[in-house]
Amino acid sequence: MGLLEPHGRGRRLFRRYALNGPAPAAFVVHSLIQAIAALEAAAAAGRDITLISAPDAGIYAGPGWFKAVIKAARAAEPSARFSAILDCGDDAGAAQGALRAGLETVIFTGRTDVAERLVGIAAAMGVRILTARPSDALDLGRLFFADVETLRRHCADRLASYRPIC
Repeated sequence: MGLLEPHGRGRRLFRRYALNGPAPAAFVVHSLIQAIAALEAAAAAGRDITLISAPDAGIYAGPGWFKAVIKAARAAEPSARFSAILDCGDDAGAAQGALRAGLETVIFTGRTDVAERLVGIAAAMGVRILTARPSDALDLGRLFFADVETLRRHCADRLASYRPIC
């Protein structure tokens, strides 16, 4: 039984969500306008949310792009409470780049032994490593060309109907 085995019986160096409350609603964002729309809806609803990059975005767009999107979205809606997660897929180099860029949470789906090393490095930097994407996120990718009001409405509808399991 390794440290990162999915059976949940062994010690784990990371957690999907904090134990002190339900997970916030999550939105998969593919652009700055989507991130801003999600934050505006969250601020209007007074809810915490999580912004998640598209799958493997850490590989093809890079941590610099995601960090810039998050910074610009935060500036556009400073009252929003949110966390951000960059998906680096199974690319350890992309995950290390995300750690160096100072992102708060990174998804790495590669080999377990590599994940264990990344968790150790990340812990020293105050960064969380996840080994799976949250499954209940609303992916805004199908609305890529939608206007900001349509995006905001979809995000607000999700927040109004979202009931976390625990």
